Amino acid sequence: MHTTFHPQLVNDPFGDPALYVDCLFQKRALLFDLGDIRALPPKKLLRVSHVFVSHAHMDHFMGFDWLLRICLGRDRAMHLFGPPGFLDQVGHKLAAYTWNLVHNYDTDFTLHVTEVEPAVRARRATFRCRAAFRREDEVELADPSDILVDEDFFRIRTTLLDHRTPCLAFALEEKTHANVWKNRLLEAGLAPGPWLQEAKRAVLRGDPDETRILAAWRENGRAEEKTVSLGELRQDIVRLVPGQKIAYVTDAVYHAENARRIVDLARDADLLFIESTFLDEHKERAAEKRHLTAQQAGQLARAANARQVIPFHFSPIYRDVEQSLRDELEQAFRGPPGP
Repeated sequence: MHTTFHPQLVNDPFGDPALYVDCLFQKRALLFDLGDIRALPPKKLLRVSHVFVSHAHMDHFMGFDWLLRICLGRDRAMHLFGPPGFLDQVGHKLAAYTWNLVHNYDTDFTLHVTEVEPAVRARRATFRCRAAFRREDEVELADPSDILVDEDFFRIRTTLLDHRTPCLAFALEEKTHANVWKNRLLEAGLAPGPWLQEAKRAVLRGDPDETRILAAWRENGRAEEKTVSLGELRQDIVRLVPGQKIAYVTDAVYHAENARRIVDLARDADLLFIESTFLDEHKERAAEKRHLTAQQAGQLARAANARQVIPFHFSPIYRDVEQSLRDELEQAFRGPPGP
């Protein structure tokens, strides 16, 4: 399977939730949840353009301060999304610090923060370093849909789950993927190089066939180049295939409405990251804590027709029997054995 996105859980399944997704070929990354993120080196955190926070329980939000510490003093902007009340929560965190010297900074690190209740309401505000991170430019969004980000090549969708507090789940969906037939590329007298990324973008944008593409690469230490039409690339070398889909689901009680929303969001996901906090023998405790069991997570993944499911957010009471959680999820996901 092609991979435009390279996801990795920041911590082990007993650690704080955080999913780092490197966007290959785009020199940036996405981050889902802000638990303890100190395992990520600064160079990776500085690639992050968008952060999606499920809810503001400490194990999902304490990493905000570390992210702020790494980015402070840099001239860049970052987009954050969270559930109802998120603007106040970000504002309170920022207000806990003293910013009396930031007007001397040469840079103006900026946070664009959106709180959303999908299909109901959404608000956005800006927090700028040079303004001592005061809440500015607050607006009510006219179309509070379930789509948080919609770019040329991917979108981020969300749904609201019940965790005895509003909790967002997310799906990262590549719109279409452009695959290169390398053997046909070589047959055409071309070679891979950075030029291919722009060619792929042109194909995905639907640029005209007569568009000329300059193919440039290095071969045996020499610079080589050739001009080729986009139509030729489209016909013989670049093939469009369905895009990659990654879903992220955590902190939700198991009931019919939550199950429906999770399945709808994660349907046909290539990778489904889903909490598997308790064993099913402790489902009463799971319901009390408003979490999923491994069996419930596996059943939801199966119902969503996910290609692969990755469990996380294990309760520490299972540290010595981690495999039991994995086995229970896998059995539910694969279904009962055949006759």
